[in-house]
Amino acid sequence: MKEFLFVFRRSVESNDPPQSPEQLQAMMKPWQDWMGSIAAQNKLSSSGNRLTNEGKVVKPNKVITDGPYVDIKEAIGGYIIVKANTLDEATSLADGCPILQVGGTVEVRMIVPMEDNN
Repeated sequence: MKEFLFVFRRSVESNDPPQSPEQLQAMMKPWQDWMGSIAAQNKLSSSGNRLTNEGKVVKPNKVITDGPYVDIKEAIGGYIIVKANTLDEATSLADGCPILQVGGTVEVRMIVPMEDNN
């Protein structure tokens, strides 16, 4: 099986008020269920992590800027790594992602091991 990276993206523009701990916990339940269903198929390679909105971007010539680029109006919120035989199979696993219910997207990319020249 090959490994695929799922990158979760969502608009950075939100007028939603901060969520309570109870609301955050309720929001995480669909994610846990979805990732659990992938794990039950033995296709979850890494449970991944959520990412903060803060960061830095390192550029050539030792230039470091604040990041990520919010001017694209989209932010990466997290990632997981799954196992699948094909890109189509991996894409099918991504189809049930809870981020799709709130207007977000899942980018599906095959991971090529460093020793693989294909």
